[in-house]
Amino acid sequence: MKNYELHVAGLKRHLPIIQIKENLSIASFVLSGDIEMVDAAATALAQKLPDVDLLITTEAKGIPLVYELSKRLKLPRYVVARKSVKPYMLEPLIHEVKSIKTKERQILCLDFQDSAFIKYKRVAIIDDVINTCESIKILEELVKKAGGRVIAKAAILAEGDATQRSDIIFLEELPLFPHPL
Repeated sequence: MKNYELHVAGLKRHLPIIQIKENLSIASFVLSGDIEMVDAAATALAQKLPDVDLLITTEAKGIPLVYELSKRLKLPRYVVARKSVKPYMLEPLIHEVKSIKTKERQILCLDFQDSAFIKYKRVAIIDDVINTCESIKILEELVKKAGGRVIAKAAILAEGDATQRSDIIFLEELPLFPHPL
């Protein structure tokens, strides 16, 4: 198996190159469980973000990063947009979209308390990897629906066309690989 050597936030990782389509492979970056990477990336991203009142991410991969980043920025709480309505949610705010990838309807939702907390806040959207920016766009629409204002979009890595965008903050580029290698 081929690997890609990633250098980010002073750390080195060997990522397996995985074929995801007939003519495309990616370096598989998995943040979950990598405490050292979460810590280093949170420290590095905290230095790049503008002043914000709140961080938001989608479940589940961004949660460890947004937690540590909130601590670095001395924010009292963060918000996680859920991919389904949970039984504990009172009056959930729901944003429904049709996914280009799955051709099915998908939702992002917030509990009433999270939605109310976002109102009038300067919000940064946080993710582990930004590639097509579709998930960022959907999350941005949800924040606007809740009355917040997105002032930053950030991730550890940007992949593909996202590396050319001037409206996102990221630490390093993650290349895409034509297949076969």
